[in-house]
This record gives sequence, structure tokens and C-alpha cells, in this order.
Amino acid sequence: MTGAAGFLQALAEAAGADAVLAGDAVPAPYRTDWSGHAPVVPRALVRPRSTEAVAAVMRLCHAERVPVVPQGGRTGLAGGAVPDAAGIVLSLERMAAVESIDAAAGTATVQAGATLQALQEAAAAQGLQFGVDLGARGSCQIGGNLATNAGGNGVLQFGMMREQTLGLEVVLADGTVLPMLRPMLKNNTGYDLKQFFIGAEGTLGVITRALLRLHPAPPARVTALVALPHFDAALGLLGRLQARCPGGVAAFELMWRDFIDTSIAWQDLRPPFDLPPPLAALVELSGPEADALQAGLQEVVGEALEAGTALDAVLAQSQAQARTLWRLREAPAEFPVRMHPPVNFDVSLPMARIGHFADACRAALDARWPGQHSIFFGHVGDSNLHVTVDAATAGHDEAAIEALVYGLVAEFRGSISAEHGIGLHKKPWLGASRTPAEMAAMRAIKRALDPLGILNPGKVFDR
Repeated sequence: MTGAAGFLQALAEAAGADAVLAGDAVPAPYRTDWSGHAPVVPRALVRPRSTEAVAAVMRLCHAERVPVVPQGGRTGLAGGAVPDAAGIVLSLERMAAVESIDAAAGTATVQAGATLQALQEAAAAQGLQFGVDLGARGSCQIGGNLATNAGGNGVLQFGMMREQTLGLEVVLADGTVLPMLRPMLKNNTGYDLKQFFIGAEGTLGVITRALLRLHPAPPARVTALVALPHFDAALGLLGRLQARCPGGVAAFELMWRDFIDTSIAWQDLRPPFDLPPPLAALVELSGPEADALQAGLQEVVGEALEAGTALDAVLAQSQAQARTLWRLREAPAEFPVRMHPPVNFDVSLPMARIGHFADACRAALDARWPGQHSIFFGHVGDSNLHVTVDAATAGHDEAAIEALVYGLVAEFRGSISAEHGIGLHKKPWLGASRTPAEMAAMRAIKRALDPLGILNPGKVFDR
């Protein structure tokens, strides 16, 4: 084994002298992520500038059996980027190039450290758009988006990161490079290896580059806020919109009354409706022609109003009005300062049962902690529901809150993690969404690709 000084010297030789910071010299942002997990000081922070340097670092760490925690923008909420005190942090932030945009093919080749916003802007300059968008777009990195199979606001129209990915370049635990940057949509040559690394949270390999799909940027968008009497009415409205504008429903954000009331109060907004509705759907359609989109939206909303499956509606007449409607959905930005602390859940459920789950979850929380403050909202059209509970109104018993909500997710046969992954925080509840046989299969894949267990150890499941 190399001694501590010798190991650091070898890291510097592998990645470059200016690429390595050791121990207490590691800046605070690299010691944890947005999950709020207690900071951990790693042995070293390594910031390579090339795939070759990543491979050299991995070969060294594999030989020395040193844990490696890959980091992107550290915007995850599950603790997946928290360092290991015995290991190194491998930050991809210096590999941040949007290498090329092929407008004719509709593809982008990017390094893993490129921010989502940088890719979006490069695509927009070519009249194209990337199909994934997140609130953390300016900080999150493409490698992290892939490692957690991020989704965000565009899933209903384009799918998650997995659906955007044509190819990857990945460095394995022993330093082997898998050059899988092949642009063909049809390529049935055995196992589709890139799929193993998307959503694996850095436990199977380090993503260094990606070949991603781009889409034509629609020139027109129209927006409406629709008041609804119950959840089934929301599903009916979504179905009618998708039938009227196939492929054009860019957003369908559903907000329960608790969310609406909270957002209005926190942001000092003008109530959009005379009477507060049980639910409201923020709808956005995109396409080539604004008048046709507006006509289609008016027709569908008008039919719903006439049938009584919509109670009221506000159709934005300008982009400024659309932004005003979207402000109602921006309450989550206030969670960290308004709740003490917020206990956030990002779950997915069979779409037809989301309304029943929300009712059951609220009733169970009220029964356990009378007067508790929780809010419900979500993308819904992609089965994603967010629940946030103010721990200060529920006895500060975060463990009991999690047990209640995740227990209900298991009863409804849902997923404890729609996005962000498992990381450290959701490990105790993974069995609520995965069978023992599935867990065994995942462990077998882990052993095959990382037999020494050095890649992001302790994340997803125990070492």
C-alpha cells in the first residue's frame, strides 16, 4: 500500500498537481450536497480535466482500494454526493464543455461537468431544445442528471434523462473506459450497457461524456390555470388535452388547495380565482403556431367548464401573464425558510391512484399530528407527486413522518423516489419499492462492475 503522502502524490501525477486538494483544504461545498446531510471531509478532492485523467485516478484508487465518490453539481436531495471520509471526491466540474451541437442530427455531445443550463443555451442558439429542465439548471451537471436519471418539468413531453440519451462514455471502477458514444437509435448489438449507468448514482461507473438527443424548439407556448373539483377531473382534462394536442402538452402541474393557499400567502400573490378550488392545474402547450394552440386550449377548457369538470379557468393572454401564473407553482423555493425544517417527499404512484393516495396521506398525517401543515403538488401526468410536511407542526418527528408516508407509498405500490435517487437518505425505505429478488439482482450487477465496492460506497444499499 502507498502511504498517505505517496497516495496524494500519485493522485497529483494522475490528475495534475493543481487538480488535488487534501483534507482540510477541501472547500466546504464539496463536503456535502443539497440534502442537508452533515458535512464529511474526504481524504482529497480531485478535479480532473479529461477522461484519461479520470481513468488514471480510478486505476490508482482501485489498486489502493480507496473509495471514490463522484460529484456533479451536488444539487441532489438524497445524499448521493456526500463524501466518504476514507476516500476521495471526484468532481467533474472542470470537464464542462458542450463539445458539439449537430443541428441536422439533433444531437449534442457534452462533458459530464457541463451544467444543464449551458446545454440548454447551446441548443437554443441552434433553434433546438433539450428535453429536460430543472429548477437547479444553473448548478446541476449533466453527469449528475444522468446518474440520477433526472426528470423535472419536461417529462410529460420528452421523458426523463434516460429517454434523452443516445450514448455515454463511462470509466469503470478499475479505470477501464467504455466508449459508448454511438449516435444510432437502432443498435441491437447485445446488452445496452449505457442503461446500467443511468440512474445508478455513480455506484457502477463514472460518466465522463454523453451523446444526447435534442428537439426542435417550438416557437409558440400557451398557458392556462384551471380550477378543478377533484382529482379524476384532472386526469380527464389531461386526457382531453393530449388528444386535442398530441405531443404538445409541455406541462401539467397539479396543485392541491393546501399548496395554493400556502403559495398565495407566502408570496403575497393575488388569488387567481374568486373561490379557492380543491385543485388547480397549471397547463402549458407548445407547438408551431400560437393561435392554433390557444384555440385548442380554449376548446378543451370550455368543454370541461360546460361539463362541470372544471370550475373556472384563467388563460394567459401574454408571456407576462403566463409568468404570473407560473409564480403560483414557485412556492417550493420558500420551503427552506418557511418550514422548520421541511420534510420533502418526491414519490411516484400509479396515476389513477394519486388522488386517493393524497387523501389517505393527508388524513393519516392529520390523525397522527392534528393541526400539522403539509402540502401536496406534482407533475401528475408522469405519476410524480410531491408531499412536504413542516416538521415543526408534526412534533419534529422526521423519522415518524417518513415511516408514515413511505409506508403508504408501499401500500399503494408506488416508488419512494420519483427523482433524486436513493443516496443515503432513502436506503432504509428501498424495500418498500423493490423486492428482495430485485435487490439481489442489483447487488449482483454492482459486484460484477465494482467488485471491490469502491464506487460511491454506502449509497443505494449498504456496502
